[in-house]
Formats: sequence, C-alpha cells, structure tokens
Amino acid sequence: MADKGTGDKVLGKAKEIVGDVTGDDKTKAEGIIDQAIGKAKEVAHDIKEKSEDIVDDLKETTDNVVEDIKDKFNK
Repeated sequence: MADKGTGDKVLGKAKEIVGDVTGDDKTKAEGIIDQAIGKAKEVAHDIKEKSEDIVDDLKETTDNVVEDIKDKFNK
C-alpha cells in the first residue's frame, strides 16, 4: 500500500498539540513540519494516481484508433 501521508499528518497533529499544551515550541514546530510532509506525500500520491489514469486512458484511446484504422483498411 502506498504511503498517502496520513500517518505523518496524524503524528504531526499530535506533536503540535503536545507542544502547544506543554509550551514546547520545538515539538510544536516538528508537528507542523510532520503535517506538511504528510500533505506533500498525499499530493504526490494523488498526482501519481491521476497520471496513471491518464496513461491508461491514452492507451485505451490509442488502441481504439488503431482498431478503427485497421477496420477501415480491411473493408
């Protein structure tokens, strides 16, 4: 299963809250950074999925065009 960044976002939010409650700015900052990393992974995963869908659609369209051309020449 691909890393969608959920774990980083959850861990980051927890760190941010702990840092906020305890007054630990370093932990809070680490949490915010972890959340940003999680969001970046989520976006990268979404881009990868969309790219794969586009490639699949392009292959299908190309196959259909090739078949149409073959059919026209075989008549």
